[in-house]
Amino acid sequence: MSVADLIVTATLTAPQHIGTSPASLLWLLPLTAAFSITYKATTLPTITAHAFIKEVALLFGSIIVFMAVTALVLFAVAWIFTS
Repeated sequence: MSVADLIVTATLTAPQHIGTSPASLLWLLPLTAAFSITYKATTLPTITAHAFIKEVALLFGSIIVFMAVTALVLFAVAWIFTS
């Protein structure tokens, strides 16, 4: 095993600290995009560029909207119980 392989392996042994700031939620966007692309690539019966991009964008948008609505509802519930 080379030194580069050991360095890469060593970096994967501990979780990365992302933080709890609102800006850290932007890390959800590439994760959601990767999930949408992978899911649609495995579930569409035939893949054409136009249909694939449309389906991925629709799934990506619906996941983001669902997460935003869920966050707002949880924020409202927490605000009601803490005030």
